[in-house]
Amino acid sequence: MITSFLQFTEEKLGQAEKTELDAHFENLLARADSTKNWTEKILRQTEVLLQPNPSARVEEFLYEKLDRKVPSRVTNGELLAQYMTEAANDFGPGTPYGKTLIKVGETQRRLGAAERDFIHSASINFLTPLRNFLEGDWRTISKERRILQNCRLDLDACKARLKKAKAAEAKAACEGDAVPDFQETRPRNYILSASASALWSDEVEKAEHELRLTQTEFDRQAEVTRLLLEGISSTHVNHLRCLHEFVESQTNYYAQCYQYMLDLQKQLGSSKGEIFSGTFVGNAESTSPPPAATSPPAVAAATLPAVPTIPVVPTIVGVPNTVAESVLNPNEVKPPASGTRKARVLYDYEAADSSELALLADEMITVYSLPGMDPDWLIGERGNQKGKVPVTYLELLS
Repeated sequence: MITSFLQFTEEKLGQAEKTELDAHFENLLARADSTKNWTEKILRQTEVLLQPNPSARVEEFLYEKLDRKVPSRVTNGELLAQYMTEAANDFGPGTPYGKTLIKVGETQRRLGAAERDFIHSASINFLTPLRNFLEGDWRTISKERRILQNCRLDLDACKARLKKAKAAEAKAACEGDAVPDFQETRPRNYILSASASALWSDEVEKAEHELRLTQTEFDRQAEVTRLLLEGISSTHVNHLRCLHEFVESQTNYYAQCYQYMLDLQKQLGSSKGEIFSGTFVGNAESTSPPPAATSPPAVAAATLPAVPTIPVVPTIVGVPNTVAESVLNPNEVKPPASGTRKARVLYDYEAADSSELALLADEMITVYSLPGMDPDWLIGERGNQKGKVPVTYLELLS
């Protein structure tokens, strides 16, 4: 251990030579380090995506380290659904606002449940394999790399020891080759040189023996480490499969959310006219005309080009607004010179009367607005057919 430390220190100071690994081995090491670093980053950011709350992430981490089951946590959508349901019960579930709160709350509950399923699926199919690599395979690779490093230091230390022993042996041999003068009173220097040469020869033999042993151990450890590093390719294949599963789970999650919101929009669109009719009929002092019975919420009328408007005569309950009716009669109106747009129909719509235009999902129609029109509606044209169409059933195109 001390020899390895001294060898490492001398290498850092540039006073000792170092055994270099081959280029292929160095590439495997660099690839393994890159895999470990990026896996850690992807793992951490995926955890943030699935659980943005840092306190909740710390709590889940502690439960995992203690090998205890993580307690079930209510999602934000489920909590919002709970508040909406409680508010509906407080305001009255039979009121228009209460009914809508219940519908929206139910959709939020379904969104929250879908989010929970997505988080569970992503954790099992994506996060767990990444953690298993970092806590399993990578730890094994790191351990074997440390052993290889120690073997390499021992090997270089033996090489340095052998080099020094050979140099000392050569020096002693040179001194021993000189012919002694036995007339001298101190011929023992010759005897000492011969003795030193023999000692260094023994030292060289020991150093060569240790070098062979350390070289064998180094080669064996290098092969073990190399096989583990080459296994990174299999790790990439496994992580690729897990990534496909993660994308599939995320796709299913967003598809569910989209379908839930479409269903909710249809429910609210079909019930808005009924709700507002009941509201305005009950409010005899209201001077605003009620929207059409099947009028869905306006979401895109403001995006149409502006057309000149004319004053609208306020509607009084029971008294028809002849100006607006004459302007909005689809059979008599003509499209403005400018301001028409193309629109794609989002889903089917059944006309309530002859003034409306029935729609089929994904078809293209021409739409425009007229002065005095309800902003929730547009005039739609399909060939020779013309009629009012609800805005929220359309996707306005540029």
